[in-house]
Amino acid sequence: MLASALLIGALAVLFARAADFAQRNFAAFVAREPYAPLLLTPVLFVGIAALTRSFAPASRGSGIPQVIAASRAPDGETTAGLLSIRTAAAKLLLSLAALFGGASVGREGPTVQLAAAAMTQVHKLLRVPVTSGVLIAGGAAGVAGAFNTPLAGIAFAIEELAVAYEQRIALLVMAAVMISGLTSQGIAGNYVYFGHVSATLSLPVVLIAAPVVGVGGGICGGLFSRAFLALRGPVGRWRAALGRRALTTALVCGFAVAAIGVFGRGLTWGTGYVPTKAMLEGAQGPFWFGPAKFIAVLATSVSGMPGGIFSPSLAVGAGVGNLLAPLFPHAQSGAIVMLGMAAYFVGVVRAPLTAVIIVSETTGTTSSILPLFATCLIADWAGALVCRERLYHALARDFMPPGAELTPAAEAEGGGEKG
Repeated sequence: MLASALLIGALAVLFARAADFAQRNFAAFVAREPYAPLLLTPVLFVGIAALTRSFAPASRGSGIPQVIAASRAPDGETTAGLLSIRTAAAKLLLSLAALFGGASVGREGPTVQLAAAAMTQVHKLLRVPVTSGVLIAGGAAGVAGAFNTPLAGIAFAIEELAVAYEQRIALLVMAAVMISGLTSQGIAGNYVYFGHVSATLSLPVVLIAAPVVGVGGGICGGLFSRAFLALRGPVGRWRAALGRRALTTALVCGFAVAAIGVFGRGLTWGTGYVPTKAMLEGAQGPFWFGPAKFIAVLATSVSGMPGGIFSPSLAVGAGVGNLLAPLFPHAQSGAIVMLGMAAYFVGVVRAPLTAVIIVSETTGTTSSILPLFATCLIADWAGALVCRERLYHALARDFMPPGAELTPAAEAEGGGEKG
């Protein structure tokens, strides 16, 4: 466990730095050749989609559904493929290539799959049994290392990775998260992902903002999940048609992302970190940013390339908050943007506790915990009205063995730590 968690912390930091390097170089390239992405991005999308389909199909998409599926049958052949060295290496390299092409992907989902793979391989090397608890702990440590948010890693394990959450798994997760978090902090420093946000909300504003932002963000997030599942979900209406024309789909999606990025002055490229941070600090972003980033993230996800939706979802949520901020005093715009991030994120992944903790940890604020909780609970309700299925759990069915289901009974059988 100690060796695995130390490795995960180091890998998370190295991946984060490589991702930043890829985005910086892409930004420098676009500054010199502003219209080049109209050719480069679609070509990269097609190339990455082709490589993913041919050499590492288990690396496609976020990476979180793969860990959910693997944790249900940790000893099976399916899990060996999902968390192999080959799959992990492909996930890392292809995600970085996607960022270099301006794709709207995050590194958190890939970090979760990479972390679970690292935990699995170390346990196999040391001839220690690989159980569901090991995979859950690895995935949680990946979240903690990616965002430098230990509490969010634990919350994510509870809400997304392990529905049947036993005490022994809890101890394993907390140990892995603590060691991984300390390792990443030791290498990268004790930084706050989006910087400290000092804006606060008065009670009268909270009573209005929480339902308004919660409903708006939750519905928008639910629309993303519903659209994604219709296009690429296991029983999606358009899945078969897009699958038959996979490379054409990647080409069209790549061109859409490129066009939005070029004509959107580059704000929608990559994770969306820079405009999100600016809006959190009180800057007025363009009103089209949220809808444009929404389409860019959806197009990137539908293309079938590896890459996560954590950071891009927070960026879209910031755009939602930016749209609603003029309804409230300007001095509180940063706090409204923060609520928008949490609300949209909940609408997409349906994990309110994770949203509250991850937003509070990445913004270094504790004064807005209660407004965040209120907003996220409302957003969870609103998101469920639009899309009943939880996104990651629905997508996990793609990686389950034939005949297996993500039922509560199956989760309870596969969720415990053995021995």
